[in-house]
Amino acid sequence: MKVREHLGLYGHYVSIQIKSMMQYKASFFLSALGQFLVSFNVFLGMFFLFMRFSTVAGFTYSQVLLCFSIFLMEFSLAECVGRGFDTFSSMVRKGEFDRVMVRPRGLVLQVLGSRFELTRFGRMLQAVVMFVYGVAKSQVRWTGAKVMTVVFMLAGGTAVFFGLFLAYAALCFFTLEGLEVMNIFTDGAREFGKYPVGVYGKRILQFCTWVIPYALIQYYPLLYLLDQRTGIWWSFTPLLGGLFLIPCYGLWHLGVRRYQSSGS
Repeated sequence: MKVREHLGLYGHYVSIQIKSMMQYKASFFLSALGQFLVSFNVFLGMFFLFMRFSTVAGFTYSQVLLCFSIFLMEFSLAECVGRGFDTFSSMVRKGEFDRVMVRPRGLVLQVLGSRFELTRFGRMLQAVVMFVYGVAKSQVRWTGAKVMTVVFMLAGGTAVFFGLFLAYAALCFFTLEGLEVMNIFTDGAREFGKYPVGVYGKRILQFCTWVIPYALIQYYPLLYLLDQRTGIWWSFTPLLGGLFLIPCYGLWHLGVRRYQSSGS
C-alpha cells in the first residue's frame, strides 16, 4: 500500500512538471529537438568513422550502433527521471533542502519529484531510431532470452546511471557545489559508451566491471546478443549492475546524516 501511495505521489509530481513545461510548448519542442540533434551529431561521427574503417576491434558498424543505442536509452531514462539529483547542488546551496527534510515524505521521492526532464525525449527518440536500425542490420538471431537481455540491460543501465546521479547529489552534502569530476562518469560515459567497453583495453574493462559496472550493463550482455558468449547467465549480468545502487544509497544516507543547513 505504501509503494502504491509513493508511486501515486510521484506521478502527481511528474504531472505537475509536465503541465508546467506544456505552458511553453515551443520552448519544450525546441529543447527536445536540440537533444535529438546533439545525439545525431554523435551518430554522424560514428558513421564517418566506419566509412573509413569497416570494424573497430572486431565490431561492425551495426553492432556498435546497437550497443550505443541501448546505452543511450539507459542514460536518457536515468537522466529523465533522476534530473532532480543532477541539479541537487543548488538545492543544498540555497538551503531549500531544509524544507524537504521537514516534510512528512521520503527525501529521495521529493528530490525525484523536484525535476522531471521530459525534453530528454528527443535524445531517447534518437536512441530508438538507432536501435531499430541496429536490430535490422546487425544480424542478431533474436530469441526470447535475447529480448529479455535487452530489457535487463535497460533496467540495469538505468539503475547504474541513477546511482551515479545519487552519488553526485550525496557529495554535495560535503562540498555544497557539485563536483564536475562526476561528469566523467555520467556525460563522459555516454560518450565513451558509443563503443563496447572492451575496445578500451584490459584495465578499463576491469574498472568498468568491478568499480563502476558499465561492462555489466553494456559489454558482456552485448557479447551474448552477438553470440560471442554462450550461456544464459550472461543475460543476467545487467541485473548485477543494479547492485551499484546499494553503495550509492549508502553514500546518500551518510550525507543526509552529516547535512547542516547552509543558512541561506
